[in-house]
Amino acid sequence: MATASRLRGLGAVLAASGATWAAVALLQPPASASDRRSGGLDAARRRIADPAAALPPREVQESALIGTSVINPLDVLVIGGGATGCGVALDAATRGLRVGLVEREDFSSGTSSRSTKLIHGGVRYLEKAVFNLDYGQLKLVFHALRERKQVIENAPHLCQALPCMTPCFEWFEVVYYWMGLKLYDVVAGRRMLHLSRYYSANESVELFPTLSTKGHNGSLKGTVVYYDGQMNDSRLNVGLACSAALVGATVLNHAEVISLIKDEFGERIIGARIRDQLSGKEFDAYAKVVVNAAGPFCDSVRKMANKDLSAMICPSSGVHIVLPDYYSPEGMGLIVPKTKDGRVVFMLPWLGRTIAGTTDSNTAITMLPEPHEDEIQFILDAICNYLNVQVRRSDVLSAWSGIRPLATDPSAKNTESISRDHIVLEDYPGLITITGGKWTTYRSMAEDAVDAAIRSGKLNPANACVTDNLHLVGGYGWDRASFTILAQHYVRMKRTHGGKVIPGVMDSAISKHLSHAYGTLAEQVAAIAQNENLGKRLAHGYPFLEAEVAYCARNEYCESAIDFIARRSRLAFLDTDAACRALPRVIQILAAEHKWDRARQKLELQRAKEFLETFKSSKNAQFHDGKHTGS
Repeated sequence: MATASRLRGLGAVLAASGATWAAVALLQPPASASDRRSGGLDAARRRIADPAAALPPREVQESALIGTSVINPLDVLVIGGGATGCGVALDAATRGLRVGLVEREDFSSGTSSRSTKLIHGGVRYLEKAVFNLDYGQLKLVFHALRERKQVIENAPHLCQALPCMTPCFEWFEVVYYWMGLKLYDVVAGRRMLHLSRYYSANESVELFPTLSTKGHNGSLKGTVVYYDGQMNDSRLNVGLACSAALVGATVLNHAEVISLIKDEFGERIIGARIRDQLSGKEFDAYAKVVVNAAGPFCDSVRKMANKDLSAMICPSSGVHIVLPDYYSPEGMGLIVPKTKDGRVVFMLPWLGRTIAGTTDSNTAITMLPEPHEDEIQFILDAICNYLNVQVRRSDVLSAWSGIRPLATDPSAKNTESISRDHIVLEDYPGLITITGGKWTTYRSMAEDAVDAAIRSGKLNPANACVTDNLHLVGGYGWDRASFTILAQHYVRMKRTHGGKVIPGVMDSAISKHLSHAYGTLAEQVAAIAQNENLGKRLAHGYPFLEAEVAYCARNEYCESAIDFIARRSRLAFLDTDAACRALPRVIQILAAEHKWDRARQKLELQRAKEFLETFKSSKNAQFHDGKHTGS
């Protein structure tokens, strides 16, 4: 009965959407009832690994949510499309549960796209565990190191091991860091990425040519290099959302929860009132359990259930800057172990540029946090003492701020202690809140949240959690040589300003970029570049192609210009000025894909420019050169 009702709702939308999708859906259903209910790892792997598998269009996803009711609810409705929320949707769907997810903006539009891009166990937590004899901190490190290896293995195209160099200007520092990082290796055990080791001063300069050999405490005595993981965070998040959709979850971005629905007695949450931000349409979606994974905004969701609940989020601002590639060599990061406020600052190669950060300061919770100039200067100050190149404010290509949702447990006796671990609680029946933690542990956070939802809603999953051995979309069959297929078998057909179409080489830089960004699905992007004359670069000096805009609009729920420049590609984060120059062409392609009129195109341009103004590059920041000057 419930299935028949849902299919009728889908059928109405399919009829309105045209026969094309209907034909595809008949041949390639989003996820068959038997597959969904049988669940299990094999069914999920088959679906995600199938290169011909098609995501349901956005309107079909919305129709599925509208088709729910009090007597035909979802098992789980997730609020929040960040790493944790999408992880919850994927976990629950692969257990055979009926899942929906809504996100106010875009997948990874908040904290999850504004990280340090590290997948790490937490060297600092290990240090605290040793010196404070803190078993809780040690457990955090054990847990994070286990998950670090898992994240890298499950998304090999988007993640890799990265060596990080710690400079030592005293012999005591050499011994101290060598012993500490060897302990880090021991704690990782069989999940260790590579052994840490000491390099002499001369060897260190060969590995990191811009490293200064003179410091405040004398000359460089050497460095200790250890390994952590690195990722393309927002593309990993989008991969989670798409993987969840492929295995049967109903995911909808640009859909805001405006209120929660309670049962007739007001005793339990049974759904949410949702507004489609693109159409303005409002509708109700019902579920046996609602999971609040709204990151820094989870308190506002909790207060929809009970306005008297005490806040649990302590927001912290983390600022990062992007510098030209010559600040760091490819394949080697640098750690500044001592800053004036005691924090560690990283300087890491990332997507052909150098990322440096981060800060840690109290902040207000806003939709678009902006970095303050003093925070940017703090990072520049921290790295300049360790480099032999002139560190200039004018070299900052992009700067952004992210809000970390550090959490206190409202049920704990000592509410003053801020947890770096995650917290799962149900302080209103039917509403499970998951918050805290970090990117590295998103998968286990999701597992804990789904376990709590199953208990709360007395749900009947088909199987236990399987996400620890489940690759994300694009990961199955991928290896580091996959880019050669693109380079050898595809050309980029480019349309000139005069309208003439000319061939271009699918060079190694572009091939590697596509292979790492899309995994085994990169050939689909290359085919669009070749067959639809969308092979031109979007911005000079960057490997992003016009074809990616079309691909993401068709296959990754890319619904706005900001979605593309910030989350599907990383151009806004890499170079704000280049992203601004690319906007007209990005909007032109999206307009063709989504049938936008001139008014919508004008609005997209305005919104994207306002968004980019929050990235304080040297081009759009108001600053006075102090220490970091230079033309």
